[in-house]
Amino acid sequence: MAQRDDASAFEAARPMLLGLAYRILGSRAEAEDAVQDTYLKWQSADRSAIENPASWLTTLCTRRCIDLLRSARSARVDYVGAWLPEPIHAPAELDPGERLSLSSSLQTAFLLVLERLAPKERAAYLLHEVFDVSYPEVAAALGIQESACRKLVSRARANIAQSKARHATPLDRQEQLLAAFQTAVASGGTEHLSALLSEEIELCADGGGKVATILQVLRGKAEVLDFVGRALRAYWGDYRWEVMDINGGRGAVLWKDGSAVACVSFAYDEHGAATNIYIVRNPDKLSRLGGDGGGEGAQGGAREAR
Repeated sequence: MAQRDDASAFEAARPMLLGLAYRILGSRAEAEDAVQDTYLKWQSADRSAIENPASWLTTLCTRRCIDLLRSARSARVDYVGAWLPEPIHAPAELDPGERLSLSSSLQTAFLLVLERLAPKERAAYLLHEVFDVSYPEVAAALGIQESACRKLVSRARANIAQSKARHATPLDRQEQLLAAFQTAVASGGTEHLSALLSEEIELCADGGGKVATILQVLRGKAEVLDFVGRALRAYWGDYRWEVMDINGGRGAVLWKDGSAVACVSFAYDEHGAATNIYIVRNPDKLSRLGGDGGGEGAQGGAREAR
């Protein structure tokens, strides 16, 4: 019975742990590794001495993620081309309030802002602001004083607010942009797409050095529209499109011969104009984008943490 209760305690915490780990690491694969490492430590621990299993698991997972993040940052120095978070499919099964809270913290633009924060700063912000963990518990998880923890969260909050990376864009606006993007790729006609883009629009692609893609960031309407209407029209002409929710917003996965070959998603400003187009081509980051909703665990957030 005790073993069954121990397993139940871990399974109850798993969605929150996976959601936290993905947001810290920006990688579903690395997040799963962190959660698995946490599980192995849980199995070997003296669980009779653990008063609060959820808090213990959160602390262990957070510290493991910070270690992995430090290693990942070193590896990303030598990354070929732009690095983008691994895209996840997050099904829209939550009520509107929960969906808004969770999707805003899954957006690629938000995850890229987190990349600019120090590991402990990132973890502190996510635990307190996204997962509703109290300051004393966050401080304990990070092994720091509560006053230092509050400073980390305050500094991270200011950086994220300045970036304006967490806000909701109406779904109909997202669908308009995706439809215009598909039309531009299919026909080369970019007039409708142009009207939906910010003047400072940027497009970047992550191939990881494993497939052919652009290495530089394209900036401004002229460069972006030329690439979409000319190059992507030639490259993506025989791909099959599947529209789905990618990192909390409307995007698409493109398929060829039964394999995902590209994923496209977007970021918007507070007025609904598209500011970024993100294309992931790295096959290692596309392997989990099947039809089974492989990202549902990573959407875990405040609901599980409360």
